[in-house]
Amino acid sequence: MPLKHGGTLCALACATAAMVLVADKTSAAEKEPVAVLELGAAGAWDVRGGASFGPAAAVEFEPIKDSLVIEAGLAPLFDRSGRTDWDFDVLFRRPFDLSKKVEFEPGIGPTWNGSGQAGAQASFEFMIWTSEEREFGWFIDPSYSVSLAPGHQQSVGLSLGLLFAIPSSGKTQKGLH
Repeated sequence: MPLKHGGTLCALACATAAMVLVADKTSAAEKEPVAVLELGAAGAWDVRGGASFGPAAAVEFEPIKDSLVIEAGLAPLFDRSGRTDWDFDVLFRRPFDLSKKVEFEPGIGPTWNGSGQAGAQASFEFMIWTSEEREFGWFIDPSYSVSLAPGHQQSVGLSLGLLFAIPSSGKTQKGLH
């Protein structure tokens, strides 16, 4: 059964609001974003042939600092015939700081598509920030997915786009260390 656009967007908005409320547990002395919004484009290539492309959006938050990042993403992917397949995934990532401006976040998690198929995805996201404050940047995220439906469709994917840090509502204390 295909996902309805309004219901899907409402579900994503509710999930985002819940993540923001849960993630707002940072201390006043930290200047960490409550979440990171990712907006960009995605492509998926079936290993047996065929490809689909479309816009992508995701939001991630860090419930366990320096140990766990949870990301929920949504992408309507269009194939050559114009058919749309909505993909939704929830990835559990481990963040690694490669430098003050570059993060690497490998992750795994479940994925669902608009035709009702469930699967699993492995992803290897690089986040490149324009400054050490990590307020704005870009990402590149290669991935591998396998369907749990009969035939076990496999695909490789690539997402890339812009990062926007959603600032915490708490006030930071400047000058205190």
